[in-house]
Amino acid sequence: MTSELLDLRYGGAAPATTATGNEVIPLLLRHRSVRSFTEKGIDDETMTAIVAAAQSAATSSNMQAWSVVEVRDAARKDALSRLAGDQAFIRDAPVFLVFVADWARHRAVASHRGEPADGVEYMESTLVGVIDAALAAQNATVAAESLGLGAVYVGAVRNAPEAISDLLELPPGAFPVIGMALGHPDPRDRAGIKPRLPQSVVRHRETYRASPDETIGAYDHAVREYYSGQGAARGWIETIVGRIRSGASLRGRDGMRASLERRGLPSR
Repeated sequence: MTSELLDLRYGGAAPATTATGNEVIPLLLRHRSVRSFTEKGIDDETMTAIVAAAQSAATSSNMQAWSVVEVRDAARKDALSRLAGDQAFIRDAPVFLVFVADWARHRAVASHRGEPADGVEYMESTLVGVIDAALAAQNATVAAESLGLGAVYVGAVRNAPEAISDLLELPPGAFPVIGMALGHPDPRDRAGIKPRLPQSVVRHRETYRASPDETIGAYDHAVREYYSGQGAARGWIETIVGRIRSGASLRGRDGMRASLERRGLPSR
């Protein structure tokens, strides 16, 4: 099973040999983005287990500079959807999570003890909060998938971070990093295991080296084949070129630094 999953994950260009797998590795290899859910809900006990898994992720110096907002209310999900690219699956998912880089809690702890919190204003602290939130979100995804749920990340919560902060009543010093729609996958959902870059491109031994253009081209072909099976027609190269072409390609996120500063994270 692991070899078949590796072939899917690498678009037919899987590594020749790997260590013997266990139940964790196939779970990770099977990951796919699920954007279509049934009407079945997620009970609180399940969400408690998922958040416990998220809290078990690594965190810089045990700072735990993140929080998660669990949204179930239909009206609030609708508002979030409109602010995050107007994506219908946000409305349809029984639970929508917003992972937050959160230094508000730490500022409050310092304030209660009459201490300053000037260190929060530096880029290092912003990065710590973002990384902590991302690691927690990944643990949550793995936990959810181990329980038979489907998930999809939503970077579009950063399209309008200030409006989303207001909607979720985030205090100054807290900033939305990434969203996640959670639910029971609709059996009709067509998403499969999307090919990733060959290990020869991302795995550098001792020192960094540039990737051969023909290797990138072969990967682009594998991605086109995948999307063709999904009824779409696009490759990897045009996607990344379109995304990095200009600030306007960032869909409103080119103003992120100003938003961070207004949210109390100047990131100096």
